Amino acid sequence: MRQTRREFTPGALRALTAATTWKWGESGEYLRAEAVLLGLLEEEECRAAITLRECGIDAGRLLAEWPDLRRSSVPPPPYDAPLPPLHPDLQAGLAAIDALVDWGDWPAILSTEHLLLGLAAADHAVGAWLRAHGVDPAEILRRIHDRYGTSGRRTADRTEVAPPEPTPGGEAARDVSGGEAGSNGPETAAPRQSTGAADPSGPENRGRDEDRLPPEAAFRVMRVVDASANRAVEGLRVLEDYVRFVLDDPFLMGRLKDVRHELTACLEGLPLDVRLAARETLADVGTTVKGSQEARRQDLAQLVDANFSRVREAMRSLEEYAKLVAPDLAAAAERLRYRLYTLHRAVRRTGWARERLADARLYVLLDACASEAELATLCESLVQAGVHVIQLREKRLDDRTLIARARTVRRVTRGTDTLFIMNDRPDLAVLAEADGVHVGQEELSVKDVRTVVGPDRLVGVSTHDIEQARQAVLDGADYIGCGPTFPSATKRFEAFPGPAFLRQVAAEIRLPAFAIGGIHEGNLGMVLETGFRRVAVSSGITRADDPAAAAQRLLELLEPPAESPA
Repeated sequence: MRQTRREFTPGALRALTAATTWKWGESGEYLRAEAVLLGLLEEEECRAAITLRECGIDAGRLLAEWPDLRRSSVPPPPYDAPLPPLHPDLQAGLAAIDALVDWGDWPAILSTEHLLLGLAAADHAVGAWLRAHGVDPAEILRRIHDRYGTSGRRTADRTEVAPPEPTPGGEAARDVSGGEAGSNGPETAAPRQSTGAADPSGPENRGRDEDRLPPEAAFRVMRVVDASANRAVEGLRVLEDYVRFVLDDPFLMGRLKDVRHELTACLEGLPLDVRLAARETLADVGTTVKGSQEARRQDLAQLVDANFSRVREAMRSLEEYAKLVAPDLAAAAERLRYRLYTLHRAVRRTGWARERLADARLYVLLDACASEAELATLCESLVQAGVHVIQLREKRLDDRTLIARARTVRRVTRGTDTLFIMNDRPDLAVLAEADGVHVGQEELSVKDVRTVVGPDRLVGVSTHDIEQARQAVLDGADYIGCGPTFPSATKRFEAFPGPAFLRQVAAEIRLPAFAIGGIHEGNLGMVLETGFRRVAVSSGITRADDPAAAAQRLLELLEPPAESPA
């Protein structure tokens, strides 16, 4: 008989509680399916959040799709508080779960994975959007069946095991259908499984019987695999903490967390009891041998480098030894190791660029003017006004004239706090001794630019959507231009990502980012509302009656808000 009573694991409860803080416009009457997706993402360690991130779905993408969702200023309710009325779409999602899962005679205890299954399988706009973005209900259902069995039970070695008894003193489960609330342990606590240890050198891992390792050799290999896996996971945690608490970077933190979660998922193929049996820390000769550099770190950069090296080395060891007992794990370790090379560069480049551009808020784009003298006069006035970056952007001049203009800008900015960036031309940037170069999506790649200008010059990239912004971070850019925000008097565009794009970037990317496109004193407030405090301006300054005065007014508006006294 179909269940009418639903209970939730603590992880699902936390996600639902977080969802209640998201309101649709001015209305908070219903708990909506879209808000539940945001709540699932906030429960970062849960299986549903991992699945959403694997499909490239994050809070920025959801808010771009449903911009009427707004975070309420009211604190979230306690976990045992009644849920608000459910929107019909969310009710349809719960009904979809019951249609797919046979609960048998047990209460319907829903995890975050069940919630995502219902939303993705339901016949409504949210479900269609999830499926279009790669969230496959059939795959989620398969994982649920693998974990709990086809009738709500967990299976281990083909033996059905009843769901765990309610945990004494556990968090109360919320009931959305009028039934008595129950109590459940944490979502991550699986029901008791068989204690029979799998053979790490068995046919399921090795293939033909004649290819098996002798048991003693397999056991020693498992000891190496366990130690390498532990080192990798520990190092990833250190790096996540740096990106989370020092860089405050949601995008890079998510990428590192994805690596850790994928590694952890791959390790599930090696039974934990086998790994623990092989572990022998007290007899490990390596615990007493320390390198001279292990006892101290000179700075955060050295800490980051050391831990990326530690993780990559552990991944390499894991890859090689797993080839003997778990080829699938070896292949995964290789893939993850290559991703870590890219993430190492992105993390370090982000930290370096943030220091280099820490005070850069106003970036002015200039054309070459009618003469070198006119350009020099304009640059001098902007430098004196306190402009942080000047870019020379000129498409009309021949190379000899353009390099002469570039050297003029360099002469004026040399020894000042104003950086000089050359547009599009890394070769001329080097010849003019510019501080960096800026390229668009159709110009040279960051890789090619870096080959010309070297590691010390800034490389900026124009981006027009969140995927381009993310890619620029991974490509090793030092800053990004984000826009066009508004129609511009100096450049024509067919589409305008506008402030919505700026909000996406502000929500997840900490690489220095400048809003660009049609920005002037009159609309700067709309930019600041997105969370941006860096702007690139052209005609809003250069076509003003007094460019220096216009720049100074913008600088005043861009000043960070004063901290309130303690």
